[in-house]
Amino acid sequence: MGNESGAERSNAPAVTRSIAILNLLAEARGAEIGLSELARTLGIAKSSTSNLCVALEEGGLIQRGEQGYRLGRRTVELGGAYLASFDQVREFYRVCSESAELSGELVQIAMLDGTDVLYLARHEGRAPLRLTAGIGDRFPASLTAVGNALLARLDDEEIRRRFADPATRPRVTEASVTSLDGLLEKVRATRERGHSVDEGEMFPSVIGAAVVIPPRNIGDQPLALGVSMMLPVATEKHRTRVIAQLKTAADALSNPLLVGA
Repeated sequence: MGNESGAERSNAPAVTRSIAILNLLAEARGAEIGLSELARTLGIAKSSTSNLCVALEEGGLIQRGEQGYRLGRRTVELGGAYLASFDQVREFYRVCSESAELSGELVQIAMLDGTDVLYLARHEGRAPLRLTAGIGDRFPASLTAVGNALLARLDDEEIRRRFADPATRPRVTEASVTSLDGLLEKVRATRERGHSVDEGEMFPSVIGAAVVIPPRNIGDQPLALGVSMMLPVATEKHRTRVIAQLKTAADALSNPLLVGA
């Protein structure tokens, strides 16, 4: 039941269960989860769950409310410390604000994590799109512009292996490309163009475009820089201007000498 078997196999079951609690609270998106529900979901005794929650609460990782537990402030500090390790994320906001074209757009930075993309930063411009990804959100890499841009760095065999399971290629909208061959076709087109495009695959009427930020150093985590635009605004002329500015911004973020130039 729950994560019991996995925790029992772990060399440090208390740590494994604590991580599971943090994951559950993160997935709750701010909603509180009661002790009984946590114990039931994890498949462990309520008393054991209580002890873990007490330790996590003392460490500031979770906090107790009227209805149960939610993530604590310490998780924000840890997340900020992690993001601080990416120089490009720190510089992202200034580059966006100084760009005449991107300053008014919804611009995001994301990294590839398995078959998902994890969003690390978001510049909202003048007209934020509430439906699009926020910081810390995960979306299927197969459907997103940032995901396709990052997948273009992999060879076709790796993509076939990684996305062999149909569950990694979900249908979210009528425009979603769910076949493995269709995904490979999009990735190949991305390599040829030098940028990726999401034609409403995640959100109807939202067009995405993205480019990869070249890593500064060997071994650095590749990041993608993307823009989300509403269809009425995303004319061919507008897209061309935005994509050109995305490429300029990506070059600036990959080369510190170009930032602020």
